[in-house]
Amino acid sequence: MTQHRTAPPARRLPRLLGSLLLLAAAVVSTAAAPAPAPAAPVPLGRVVPVPASVAPGGSAYQLTSSTVIRVDSGSAESRAVGEYLAGVLRPSTGYRLPVVAGAGGDGIQLRLGAAADPALGDEGYRLVSGSRTVRVSANAPAGLFHAVQTLRQLLPASVEKRSVQPGPWRIAGGTVTDSPRYAYRGVMVDVSRHFFTVEQIKRYIDQAALYKVNTLHLHLSDDQGWRIAIDSWPRLATYGGSTQVGGGPGGHYDKADYQAIVAHAASRFMEVVPEIDTPGHTNAALASYAELNCDGVARPLYTGTEVGFSSLCVAKPVTYTFLDDVLRELAALTPGRYVHIGGDEAAATPAADYATFMDKVQPLVGRYGKTVMAWHQIAEARPAPGAIAQYWGLGGTEPEVAAAARAGTRLVMSPANHAYLDMKYTRQTPLGLEWAGLVEVDKSYAWDPDTLVAGVPAGAVLGVEAPLWTETLSTSAHLEYMAFPRLLGIAEIGWSPAATHDWSSYRQRLAAQGPRLDALGITYYRSPKVPWTA
Repeated sequence: MTQHRTAPPARRLPRLLGSLLLLAAAVVSTAAAPAPAPAAPVPLGRVVPVPASVAPGGSAYQLTSSTVIRVDSGSAESRAVGEYLAGVLRPSTGYRLPVVAGAGGDGIQLRLGAAADPALGDEGYRLVSGSRTVRVSANAPAGLFHAVQTLRQLLPASVEKRSVQPGPWRIAGGTVTDSPRYAYRGVMVDVSRHFFTVEQIKRYIDQAALYKVNTLHLHLSDDQGWRIAIDSWPRLATYGGSTQVGGGPGGHYDKADYQAIVAHAASRFMEVVPEIDTPGHTNAALASYAELNCDGVARPLYTGTEVGFSSLCVAKPVTYTFLDDVLRELAALTPGRYVHIGGDEAAATPAADYATFMDKVQPLVGRYGKTVMAWHQIAEARPAPGAIAQYWGLGGTEPEVAAAARAGTRLVMSPANHAYLDMKYTRQTPLGLEWAGLVEVDKSYAWDPDTLVAGVPAGAVLGVEAPLWTETLSTSAHLEYMAFPRLLGIAEIGWSPAATHDWSSYRQRLAAQGPRLDALGITYYRSPKVPWTA
């Protein structure tokens, strides 16, 4: 007898009716559900560095496939900034975003000379956002560029990705009026202890530019390596640059390499400050040329991390011939105002010799049209008129630094226990050092450049810098992990008004930067002090 596997009609009917009822309920439910509201745009004040003035109000602006970027007719500078902005926005939005010259009442407008406010200076800007347009005005191209960094941060973090994202791309309505507290806002990379390629330095430039950093200090020579080609003393680079900490292959920049870094920095409105550290930290040079040693015997290459054991020979005339050649060639490659001559940790140079050395070397910098910059130990000698001293101390109680400042020496503040990005965050940090203490994100933010050194008069501080020494750092991921997120706090200290300096507010804005750092592919330390956005 055949067995039927289908259910009898009487049993199938209730099941069919039940299925139809469930389907109908689902359709009704779906039809009745309201569409999700678009995410609110980023508040105008949720930016790092925090702007000087924010006035929210009005409708948000939304980027669409028809958005254009309008720049001034005949202005190569505003067009360059417009193309930079388009280059940031096109991959993630998928929009054409043509950069067009001339007037118009829509789109993103980048206008030079339209700020009509001398108080904004060359780096300040005004950004006005409404339903039809985002209008950016500035007195100079640097101001437009810094405004673009604010505009980036007012868009969702996914705008930084290199593939098309869903959006929407809205910018909150209102006005931002902004200008920097200090003229000098720098980062330093030590390429001597470990060498970093041109592309690695360019990457770091781009990352720092987002936070309105305007100076790149390159530490080009030290005991472990000489990193810039000097035609008149070729063994400096070919031999003195042939190793690094731990004995790796080292490397150096030829002149085209260095000029490529300078040009890329200039495209991001950064000035390059090259440093040749003297009279100490010179073993790479002493190993390359025997005649630079007082005893005429070349030193062996050095791959360790000790300091204070090397010195140029202050009494030898060849020392100053050597430095004249180096500074002449370096100045010719460097369009910026400053050349840094080091001067720190010169324990192997007697105090009288140190003062004599600085008296002879500082005029060489001036001979080639540059201003002297040096670590703050130059205050123990006789700083040249107009010289810049870079403070890296811990206590702020150095009377010679205050005296030099009162005599007219300007200061760049890089306190090691706040601003040195190579200090460990905690004892568990796998990279970095701790001779200046452990520097968590809150400690890195907890200082004021104007009051750091006792006795320094008002107006003596030119700005701030965040140095990154590389005894323990050898990859871009290492640089990023130690720099981010502390660099953001140093950048804010350098840019934002002192009255805005508040950890409780900053930590919230810093937390909101996490998704942006993720989108940019930056390796960073997720400090437990910060309530990171999920």
